[in-house]
Amino acid sequence: MNMAAAAQSFSGHMRKLGDVLQFSNEIVHPKDNPTGITTFVGLEHIERDTGIRTGSETVDLELMTGRRARFQAGDIVYGYLRPYLNKVWIAEFDGICSVDQYVFKVRPTADRNYVYHFLRSAEFLKTAPIDTAPGQLPRIRSGEISATPIPLPPLSEQKRIAAILDKADQLRQKRRQAIALLDSLTQSIFLEMFGDPVSNPKGWDDRFILSDVADIGSGITKGRPMRGQSTRSVPYLAVANVQDRALNLKAVKEIDASDDEIARYRLLRDDLLVTEGGDPDKLGRGTLWSEELPEAIHQNHIFRIRFKDSRIMPLFANWLVGSERGKKYFLRSAKQTTGIASINKTQLSNFPVLLPPIVLQLEFAEKTRNVCSMQTALSAKNLLLDTLFSSLQQRAFSRLL
Repeated sequence: MNMAAAAQSFSGHMRKLGDVLQFSNEIVHPKDNPTGITTFVGLEHIERDTGIRTGSETVDLELMTGRRARFQAGDIVYGYLRPYLNKVWIAEFDGICSVDQYVFKVRPTADRNYVYHFLRSAEFLKTAPIDTAPGQLPRIRSGEISATPIPLPPLSEQKRIAAILDKADQLRQKRRQAIALLDSLTQSIFLEMFGDPVSNPKGWDDRFILSDVADIGSGITKGRPMRGQSTRSVPYLAVANVQDRALNLKAVKEIDASDDEIARYRLLRDDLLVTEGGDPDKLGRGTLWSEELPEAIHQNHIFRIRFKDSRIMPLFANWLVGSERGKKYFLRSAKQTTGIASINKTQLSNFPVLLPPIVLQLEFAEKTRNVCSMQTALSAKNLLLDTLFSSLQQRAFSRLL
């Protein structure tokens, strides 16, 4: 896999992307009275950075209410809003997509996969001007893409470089798939051991609510009046940091708080953090705190659940709250506005818990730890593959520019 040799094997002939891309302007508009059934792919169906399509929708064109762009199998589809998300993919079938994606074909002078990898590279984002006009999401306009230079070695070298990047990308995807399978494994273990938490077929004790077995508290409010109190800066978790059974600590903000506030809101090991809402399908999203930081507090849009009853383990509670039992309960209880749903402390407190034998919960915790160990090992290897892929992209294109 000698990328340097591939990159240095030609003199760096430059062309503009407009010379190799043929933009498709085929728009499907309701006023044209289209008919038939087709497949729709929106930006929400494309995974960032990977080029993987994670979903689609079957749509009846007669019922379509907005404009859509048509694509064909083999076309490159580029999400131009927030381009740093790298939502670029190659269509596997004919269909329609949202108009915040460009559709184009690659001319015979260039290799499609080579161009695809270039559009996903940091070198392209460094070169193409991103429009950051006030009041609009960052975007790359079609004319700016057309004017962006692309290094274009002979077609044989393009195919060689693309093949190297394809292989590295496939390795990353296989590792991600393995991690996803481990996620499914833990879900299967939970259901096998405890049964369907909605119907409770094993008859676990269901006489208690969450506030019977745990203390539930909200967090600190930004912009509150301090009235001259002495403060110090402390890390605090926002909603973006709390994922579904995971923490994202890449960007942790700090807040000035008094010692009394820090003592009140400080997170302790095995606290269960649950977000108050957002998208309806994210109700009940939460994870356990394992003292990932020496000291941290949490904002008021996150609930802290601290267990006080030895009959329930925090890990089991995390899975129970995030299960279908939790989702159905929160959807019934939540306050909902357009596309947004939220729960309050009272609704969370009234969540009906199940109390299977503690021995069974301990066994579940042990099995989960084993799965987590495998996930950690795979994630570390995947990080190395991500680094390798980025390095290969950089060596492929920056040496050519």
